Amino acid sequence: MANYDVVVIGAGPGGYVAAIRAAQLGKKVAIVDKHFLGGICLNVGCIPSKALLKNAEVAHTLRHKAEEFGFSFSNLKLDYAAAVKRSRQVSERLVKGIDFLMRKNKIDVHMGTAKLTAKDTVQVKPAKGAATELKAKDIIIATGATAMSVPGVEPDDKQILTYWPAILQESLPRSVVIVGGGAIGLEFATIWNSYGSQVTLVEMLDRIAPLEDEEVSKELVKAMEKNGINIKTGTKLEKVEKTKTKVKVTVSGKGGQETIEAEQVLLAIGFRPNTADLGLEAVGVKLGGRGEILIDERMATNVAGIWAVGDVTAKLMLAHVGSAMGIICAENLAGEETVTLDYRMMPRATYCHPQVASFGFTEAQAKEAGYDVKVSKFNFQANGKALGLADYGGWVKLLTDARYGEILGAHMIGPEVTELLPELTIAQMAELTAAEIARNVHAHPSLSEVLMEVAHAAEGEAIHL
Repeated sequence: MANYDVVVIGAGPGGYVAAIRAAQLGKKVAIVDKHFLGGICLNVGCIPSKALLKNAEVAHTLRHKAEEFGFSFSNLKLDYAAAVKRSRQVSERLVKGIDFLMRKNKIDVHMGTAKLTAKDTVQVKPAKGAATELKAKDIIIATGATAMSVPGVEPDDKQILTYWPAILQESLPRSVVIVGGGAIGLEFATIWNSYGSQVTLVEMLDRIAPLEDEEVSKELVKAMEKNGINIKTGTKLEKVEKTKTKVKVTVSGKGGQETIEAEQVLLAIGFRPNTADLGLEAVGVKLGGRGEILIDERMATNVAGIWAVGDVTAKLMLAHVGSAMGIICAENLAGEETVTLDYRMMPRATYCHPQVASFGFTEAQAKEAGYDVKVSKFNFQANGKALGLADYGGWVKLLTDARYGEILGAHMIGPEVTELLPELTIAQMAELTAAEIARNVHAHPSLSEVLMEVAHAAEGEAIHL
């Protein structure tokens, strides 16, 4: 049995960050994962998908905007397999970096399946060899989440996919039905459509990007349909039938039932926390209705010495939120001064085309909460940098409290809006108002000028509007 101060179960963005911060604070730390360092995000999630999305952006430009930029060719060839290989190289480079950080911070790495056998003991079973036991005063659970499936529709990793095999496959589906209009569905729709696939996006709710502001969803539909993506909202998946070369996807919506034929179907309907077979019930850790681990603002569970961070808590299933939770958790267990998280104000980003970024209240939520909401908008069409990029669809929408000027949220759709979030979230966190953003001098030309312009508009002093 090996003894540690802290054992972290799960080496994704929440787990490995918690391990590093705990080690920085003088703790002897071990980390356990049954798959790989970096978790889903670095290996088969957010990182390789962004590499594929860059390839998709280039492919879209070559296929649809070449003439605008003065390019011409008689025989354009797009090698999707090369795009996937590049995405794997990007992923592998970052995973090697995590391995280096573990060694740098003297964190012991144990590969295998972890299970709590006592509130201070973790059993690790490697793929080969005997199990070992790790003992620690504090245990952090960061086991993430698993893609949900539809009852009666069993993924086979060939014709019926979830995100994992989808991101690894080197063949481009000529036609695909994507079930789910959230971030994963939207991003895969962008990638495959940009390479020429016939994409049908099916969403059970009445709009795609259903967690975003309603105006964002409407703008996104217009843009994606213009690119040739067939979008069906208010539509439920009924069944999937496989033949030798295709799938027959039966859906039902306002117009009744229909069957769509395609090469593949991607299930992107959400995630469930990975809490099964961890031994949580045996040690008394309380779970919520979705199987998530219940925690307080310190990331502590109801059992002293057992903590949880990231997707396994279902607070907000985003990598950067998991990392922030990991740092706070490590600081709390070490008795260090730290902060608490306001999950509503966490940045949210979807890297489809056009990109979507937001934080805080939607307009409807702010009104329901009783705020006197002031809405300001500024279009990218009036931004010089966006025009130069030939990517000027969309806008920034800023919500403020009409009485006090408090920033309540922002909703953006357009070029690189995911990069524009930090100025707004730090302003909200520091209790700044739109007036300070407006007076902050922004470089010209830059996309960030849209933030300055919408802030001027919020103050009733719009310059270019």
